[in-house]
Amino acid sequence: MDFISLLIFGGLIGMQHALEADHLAAVAALNGRRNSRRALILRGGAWGIGHTITLMTICGALLILGEAISARTEAMLEFAVGVMIIFLGLNMFATIWRRRPHFHVHQHSHGERHMHVHTHAPDSPPHAASSHEHRHENLGLGRAMIVGIVHGAAGSAGLLILAAAARSIPEAVGYVLAFGTGSILGMAALSFVASYPLRWMERCANWVSTTAFVGVGCAALAIGARLLGQSWNVL
Repeated sequence: MDFISLLIFGGLIGMQHALEADHLAAVAALNGRRNSRRALILRGGAWGIGHTITLMTICGALLILGEAISARTEAMLEFAVGVMIIFLGLNMFATIWRRRPHFHVHQHSHGERHMHVHTHAPDSPPHAASSHEHRHENLGLGRAMIVGIVHGAAGSAGLLILAAAARSIPEAVGYVLAFGTGSILGMAALSFVASYPLRWMERCANWVSTTAFVGVGCAALAIGARLLGQSWNVL
């Protein structure tokens, strides 16, 4: 396989790799907040960048040193990913709980009484805030990048085996870089596609989005628990 074909192959495999269940569960749990389509795409890209940084660092160093990742180390990294995904699933449930609506009857000094409905979500404006207050969007790119970094560490063992098949170290590093670039593009594209149903759900009745996010949280817990079980058998 020539070098250009190797890069194309690495990019396509990277895009497919971004669609693995544990990656989807983590990024879906990260997107459990009311944000714009731009924020969702940037968050997916940030995950891919963190993922690529770790892959380049670990695989590049091991390729140069001629070393490999042991099965026990790989299992420990997978275990860490499982713990992280479970945490993200639990955080999703905490977000849902904070967003539950509260009803309060408020009485003004002149005697008029009316009802207020609000939530305690961090992206909701305070009750007393002015309607003209400008609030900046919380992109959450740092958290998405950290999640990508952890995922990249766990995925470096399998990628190292593929990269080792290259004819030289520069080709192997090029394959890793192409793989990482493919994962960035794949997750950003997936986030773009997913932004349409996510934005639609936000305009629906509250129970629709709540039900969907509960499903995401349950899926994250199940996938995280499966990773813990699989890695524990090796440890």
